[in-house]
Amino acid sequence: MQQKQQIKKFILENFLFSDDESALGDQDSLIRGGIIDSTGIHELIFFLEDEFKLTIVPDEMIPANFDSIQTVDEFVRRKLAV
Repeated sequence: MQQKQQIKKFILENFLFSDDESALGDQDSLIRGGIIDSTGIHELIFFLEDEFKLTIVPDEMIPANFDSIQTVDEFVRRKLAV
């Protein structure tokens, strides 16, 4: 499964309780849309660290990195490139 699809699947299943991919667009705001809050961001971070074997430091735990599936995917790509 492609990285972006894995991220979307996690968010759909754990926050929207759905498997309908059309329920959430890749650029929809997760934060402003009320899909995730600060606790949800932490859950997402734990998933990313476990799934993609990343270490996410506190300075990276900003809304800009976790606001949409697209921004999360771009953040993970940057982390994996390091």
